[in-house]
Formats: sequence, structure tokens, C-alpha cells
Amino acid sequence: MLRRSSVLLIFAFAAVFGQAPNPAVARAREVLDWILASKFQEAFNAFTPEMQKAVTLEILTNNVGPTLKRMGAVESIGAPAVQNMLDNSVVTIPVKFTTSAINAQLAINKDGHVSGLNFRPTQSASWVRPSYSKPDSFSERDLSIGTDDETKLPGTLTLPKAGGKVAAVVLVHGSGPNDRDETVASHKVFKDLAEGLASRGIAVYRYDKRTRVYAARAAQDKNFTVKEETVDDAVLAVAAVRAVPEVDPKRVFVLGHSLGGYLLPQILERTPEAAGGVSMSGSNRPLEDMILEQTQYLVSLQPSPAADKRLEETRKAVAAIKALKPGDEAGPALLGIPVHYLMDLRSYDAPARAAKLKQPLLFLQGERDYQVTMVDLNRWTKALESRKDVSFKTYPGLNHLMSPGEGKANPAEYQKPGNVDGAVVADIASWITAH
Repeated sequence: MLRRSSVLLIFAFAAVFGQAPNPAVARAREVLDWILASKFQEAFNAFTPEMQKAVTLEILTNNVGPTLKRMGAVESIGAPAVQNMLDNSVVTIPVKFTTSAINAQLAINKDGHVSGLNFRPTQSASWVRPSYSKPDSFSERDLSIGTDDETKLPGTLTLPKAGGKVAAVVLVHGSGPNDRDETVASHKVFKDLAEGLASRGIAVYRYDKRTRVYAARAAQDKNFTVKEETVDDAVLAVAAVRAVPEVDPKRVFVLGHSLGGYLLPQILERTPEAAGGVSMSGSNRPLEDMILEQTQYLVSLQPSPAADKRLEETRKAVAAIKALKPGDEAGPALLGIPVHYLMDLRSYDAPARAAKLKQPLLFLQGERDYQVTMVDLNRWTKALESRKDVSFKTYPGLNHLMSPGEGKANPAEYQKPGNVDGAVVADIASWITAH
């Protein structure tokens, strides 16, 4: 599953900007200063009871703190921005470290308590248009999904300048509060795919994720699961794209990255009119197993007593998740994830569900990917080996973002400018054209 860091919570609050004075700013800055100074008990005491269950003192101490420390010393803290959202004031404060930059986002309720917390890497301006993008060959326009002004999501439709009706693909994000470009540090995975595929005659639709646009509402929803987070909106997106006059409604495909690939079977079950699906770096194992595997890998790269402690705490949390039983849904969050979210996925067998689909499928996997590994691809392959309309493709030098690199993959390489490899774009385009 695509997790930018252990600090980024699934129910992260969206960045919203404005300059109106608000007393919540002082409180947000006070709590942020405590966190940056490793005064975690003080910060924890400022949380609402719900937040204290979701982000425990243990998570602050063993997870958030060490992650921020790895970014180096604080070089500067920028001017805050604030906007009211529901019953909260969401305050965004830029923080520059020696090796990275983030936007710290704190939601402050009317009583001055923290009801939401998120640290999101600052979107980089160093994205470079890949050579396979031909801007003269496509145009872009806004396209929202949903009909309710209070819940609709904004998006971008990239259309090739070819005559007649064209095939199209809907892009579905990985985990976290992603923007429509699926920006990860210096990478823009979905922008690369949109421009690359449109340059090859295929329309592409990408949209901002619900947990980005309506983060506060999602955080307050006690029944929020992958259905509300991802699946429902992907279904709406397919319908919206099929209604575009320039698109052939019989040739609309779905491409899911990471979490989106994991949920691809659910999405295609609900969109039988979709022409097929592409899983790119798609996982298929329980969320907690993926988190433990990723933690073990990262600890192996930089072993230390503190890292060993984090690994042991992760093991304990995973064991607690495995021990959950019906009726435990209202319990405190584990691994920073609400229990009801985890329980909802307990019986989900993505490969088995994929095997029952009628649409053709394509699975793409980078062999350097440490977040979703070849273990997952092998599970897809085994479940679907009898189907002749399913294809698999691996890329020896690519990571989780389908970007090339050398040696052992690590989070630091996402900070370097990069793009989705051109071979991936070409393979997706060829497969869609053939179907």
C-alpha cells in the first residue's frame, strides 16, 4: 500500500488556504512546537478523546517523532493558513527541514482541542514533463464527479486531439489523501500517466481523493471504509467519463495504483460496463501485513535500537489486529488506522474476487518495489492463471511509483525528480488499444 510515511494518517485533513485571523492558529502552532520539540505528552493532552484513540501517545513517541527527526533540523516555519471546515478550523503550517519540507495540518475544534493531524510532504515544483508527453496532442478540461455541491470531487479530463470517439481510463489512487496528480514528493504519477496516454490517443480522467477534499468529514465518519474512501468515487468517475461525448462508452477502463489496484476487483464488480482493469503495483494482502513487511524492510536499511523498538511495537499492533473479533469496531485505532476500517477489509480476498470478473485484466509490477512486492504479483498470478484474458508484466528496475532506480529501493529516492517509466505508459496504451 502506498504510504508516504508512517506519519501520514489515513484520515488526514485536507489543505485549505485563507488568511483570515483565527485564534485556532496560536493553538495549532503551540501543539506543532510541542511535537517538533518531542514534547509528546503535552501535544497528546491537547487532542480530543477521539484523536487520542486514533493517534495514541505511543504513536506520537515511536512513530511521528522519529519520522520527523529523520528529516533533519528545522530550518524555518512558514506563515500559517487557516479556513473553517464544519466545526473545525484547519490550520496549515509549512515546515522546512534540512532534507525535506512538509505542510503540518492541524484541525482545531471550538474548544481548542486538536481533532485532526496530518504531516504531508510539500508538493515539489521540480516535476519535469516526461519526454513521452506531447502537449500539442491533447487538451485538458475540468470535470467533477458527483451531483451534490457539498460532496462532489474536482478532477481533470485529458483528451487527445484525435477525431472520433476514443478509449478512456479512470485513475484510482493509492492510500493517503492524494491529489489528482497522485503527487509523491517530486513525482506526479497520475499526471505522467494522463499526459503519456493522451499523447497516445487515450483519454484519461483523474480526480482529487475524498480524503483530501473532505478530510474533516471523513475523519468524523465512524463508518468510513474503503467503500466511502475509494470505491464509490471510482464508480462515479466511470459513469462520468462514459458520458463524455468524445469518449467511446464501451471502452472505458479503470487503472488502480497500489490501494487502487487492491480495490480494483470491487470497483469492476460495481462497474460491469467498464471494458477492463489495470492493477499497477496493486497489493492483495491484509493491510497490517503490508505495514509490518514495509517496517521490517526499512529497519533493515537503517538498523538502530529506536528502529528495533518501532518494529516491535508494529508487531504488537499487528498481533492485536489479528486478534480483533466482531464487536471490536469501536475500539482504539491500531497502527493509526480505525478498527472499523481494518475490520471491513478482513474478509476481502482480492485475487479470488478478481478471478470471478468478466473483464480483461492487466497487472504491472516493479521488481524494485518494497511497498508492494513480487509476493503480491505471484498471488495475483496464481489466482488468475487459468484466465487467458489476463496479462502480467514486470519491470526489473522500477519502484512502487513505476520510476527507475538502482540498488535497494528506499523512501529517499521519491525526493529526487522522476517520472513513470515510458515502457509502462507504452504497455498500458498497447493493452488498451488491443481491447
